[in-house]
Amino acid sequence: RIGEGKRLLVIDAHLDIREPGVLEKWETDPYSGLIDRDFVHGRGSVNQKAGAASFVTAGRILKEVGFDRGLTIFFTGTVMQEACDGLSWKYIIENDHIKPDVVLLTKPTNLKVNRGQRGRIELSVTFRGGLPEGENSGVGVNAVYLASRACLYLEKLDKSCFVDPFLGKGSALVSEFISLSPSMQSVPNYAKIHVDRRLTWGETRESAIAEIETMLQSAPAQVEILKYKSKSYTGLSAGMCKYYPAWKMPANHPVVISAVNCFDDLFGSLPELGKWDVSSSGAIINGFYGIPCIGFGPGDEYLAYTPYEHVPVDHLEKAAAFYALFALRV
Repeated sequence: RIGEGKRLLVIDAHLDIREPGVLEKWETDPYSGLIDRDFVHGRGSVNQKAGAASFVTAGRILKEVGFDRGLTIFFTGTVMQEACDGLSWKYIIENDHIKPDVVLLTKPTNLKVNRGQRGRIELSVTFRGGLPEGENSGVGVNAVYLASRACLYLEKLDKSCFVDPFLGKGSALVSEFISLSPSMQSVPNYAKIHVDRRLTWGETRESAIAEIETMLQSAPAQVEILKYKSKSYTGLSAGMCKYYPAWKMPANHPVVISAVNCFDDLFGSLPELGKWDVSSSGAIINGFYGIPCIGFGPGDEYLAYTPYEHVPVDHLEKAAAFYALFALRV
């Protein structure tokens, strides 16, 4: 924390990372933090330790220049983001009763100013079938057939989802199919599919569920939003529905303009205004709570989760300078 003002700026990095995967695919030790040819290598170097390293440096810069604005800055290292986007921020806002005026996410943007992302919702659709009570023939409702028709419907839906000029196209993916039957000679009485529905601007939880319920009509099926609940490393148990709204900040919003001007003053050119293809806590911060939120982070998001993950040292330096100047100007 820096400052004592009534208005609150938060600069955030999530500190949890994915597992390194197959170690043989890495050219360097994924946990080495090796600095080689002006790059820092390793798991989490891009997503998302680089942003945290840069904001620590920004905090030192602000101390050295004598930060004296009527503003409080929190530098937050949040957790559980990889498993449930923005869960930590839902808890901070609802349980700690901390609601910032502005949030700057340091998730990797390749030094672009990001102002939005598509949302998503995770759904399960459960189908019930089997034979009528007391019937031994092969006539009955086949739950696998019902679920298969739903999969074909979702394949068509994926191609016809709405397109937003900035955020892009929504999508629908069936990522899991489970079925059960009393025996291999019986009509399947249970099937379930997992649907990953990416939501562009104008698509919501209600519209995504309504699409599937319309398709189901009178079929014996149930649509449910999946829930996440787990314990953090502190032992605290927290959870939420797996619905993450699409969000975007207008290009002419004062916070976006402030970020553009900071970049121009530091580096002598206008930044690219972009969006994330990966998920971020902005879905909760801005999508749920309407808090002005932008992203600016070192590293290329497309290197995240790969065995080639690395971040340029000069990105770390530029991000630290940007965070410090943004805090002075916003």
